[in-house]
Amino acid sequence: MKPKSAAVVLSALLYAQGLLGFAGLATVLLRDRAQADEVAIASIMPVKPSLLVMR
Repeated sequence: MKPKSAAVVLSALLYAQGLLGFAGLATVLLRDRAQADEVAIASIMPVKPSLLVMR
């Protein structure tokens, strides 16, 4: 393999790895944020018995 084409392939692989790493980090951060929002909403909403439970 020519040195120039090997450098292009290596650059493409490193670029793809960087994109995958960024996507993984974004996934973790957004998942943690969604879970924090669910906890905040659950703590704000009062717990009332359902009509179905009372019957």
